[in-house]
Amino acid sequence: MKKKYIVGIIIAIVLVIVLGIVIYKVIEENGKNYEIVKVNTYNYFVLKENKLSGVIDRQGNIIIPEEYDEIKIPNPEKALFVCYKADDIKILNANKEEILTQYEKVEPIRLKNVESDLMYEKSVLKYLENGKYGLIDFDGKKITKPIYEEIDSVPYKEGEILVKLDGKYGIINIKGNNIVNNMYDSISVDGYYVDSDGYKYAGYITSITTEEGYRYGYVNYKGKEILKNEYNEISRITDIEDNNNTYLLCAKNGQYGILENEKVIINNEYQSIRYDRTNDLFIIEKGTKYGIAKRDGNVIVPTQYNQIDVTGIYLYAKNEQGVTVYNSNGTQVNIDTNVAILNTENEKYRIRINSTEGTKYGVIGKDGEEIIEDKYSYIEYLFDNYFIASNENSKLGIIDDKENERVILENDSVQEIEGTDIIQVVNGTTTKLYNKQLDNICTIESANIVLKDTYIEIYNENETKYFGKDGKALTNKDIYPNNTLYSIENNGKWGFEDKNGNILVDFKYDMVTEFNEYGFAGIKLEGKWGVINEKGEEIVVPTYELKDTPFFIGQYYRVKYGLGENYFTK
Repeated sequence: MKKKYIVGIIIAIVLVIVLGIVIYKVIEENGKNYEIVKVNTYNYFVLKENKLSGVIDRQGNIIIPEEYDEIKIPNPEKALFVCYKADDIKILNANKEEILTQYEKVEPIRLKNVESDLMYEKSVLKYLENGKYGLIDFDGKKITKPIYEEIDSVPYKEGEILVKLDGKYGIINIKGNNIVNNMYDSISVDGYYVDSDGYKYAGYITSITTEEGYRYGYVNYKGKEILKNEYNEISRITDIEDNNNTYLLCAKNGQYGILENEKVIINNEYQSIRYDRTNDLFIIEKGTKYGIAKRDGNVIVPTQYNQIDVTGIYLYAKNEQGVTVYNSNGTQVNIDTNVAILNTENEKYRIRINSTEGTKYGVIGKDGEEIIEDKYSYIEYLFDNYFIASNENSKLGIIDDKENERVILENDSVQEIEGTDIIQVVNGTTTKLYNKQLDNICTIESANIVLKDTYIEIYNENETKYFGKDGKALTNKDIYPNNTLYSIENNGKWGFEDKNGNILVDFKYDMVTEFNEYGFAGIKLEGKWGVINEKGEEIVVPTYELKDTPFFIGQYYRVKYGLGENYFTK
């Protein structure tokens, strides 16, 4: 009995140790998860006057006077302002008090490859102590010790920080957790992007310096080293949309191959490899001869051709004997080599391009039957049974599969507005919008179009119209349900009414804007702009001579510059 008891204790101890290891790993793994701060409300804005900078709030009140060379607001929701004057940097709060004074120097971390007014990491700052850098949060709490020679952002990857330690680069996240070990001479993001997740699944191309020059390797987005640094060149095939697997074009000694994660699918024995997204194939080159390989590496067309062109669903292989046509399975097909076939989003239709006598476009069915004769200079599938088509004069319109002109072929451009059921047709200075039934829903001169989250705005100097993404006309009351006043026009003059249609600001302006989320609207009279508040009071009489339609906060108007940067001035 005593032996069993001792064994039981040993087993229990082992279980505790194992459990402890499991718990530690889970905590460590969860520590790598982090949430990027979202800005819901803009409370503070940079103010510039006479080349000096200050800060205003959302009511237009001055929070920091214009007395600094530059001011950066890392998170416009929070009252933390990085103020530069000559070589001095101060961190101020909304009471103009200096904060974070326990550190030698504190600065925001500028995001790279981001075109936005939110251009900094929104929850962390870098600090300097004894010549080394670390991370702190906005309250001044240390996230990392000051151990890094450099701290910078990672291109495309908000929430990840490039750090240099003992002369080598690595990546941590904004919690200070390690993602990529500090063992490389350079790290770059592979550029993989999907609409739903942005650059979340992008990995890292790493390099080290050897006696023979740079050698490249690869680390996936989880921080796992996939390839050691032994390649002359590495690039990710970003056209292959696969979040779980990474396809890498790698070169060794001038010879290219393809890897799926760590697995070699095409050996390093080719002078070049090019990916064709339409057919999910690789065009491979060996000894100046070309062939075709599938994504699994299986060669379906041998490297014996002088040239291979991919047009639509067919592969046109040329050598001294002529042209051989293959389908995407590598099977020879007997078609006219002057004809190319393109798939469309609708399996009922394929675009046929006939180059026998000039280049002419037509449409065929899935079984090859002719639907639209090859007589157009261009055809592109639109939706349902409709096509964008161009005539011999390069004028565009819309036809159906019976060749009825639903929008006459007389326009300079025709395109579907991305993410909507609205078609934009432009002829000269005239823009027309059509819904999915091809009804003309709007005609406007010299138009500007802005695509919003749930609607589009189309406007010129004299009018503004709104449409839902389904093409349904909307009013300014639909777009701004929380406003108390709305613009209204009468005989060429503009005023404002309330939700019940009561006129609260007379029709006396040549042009106005709607009230923005801060409660201000622009008013234009005799070529000059002013500002009114939600009470209908003029807080600035029309004074400003501005080229573009302005956006106001109090007496200040917004100026956009740079890559999404902006400030307010008067």
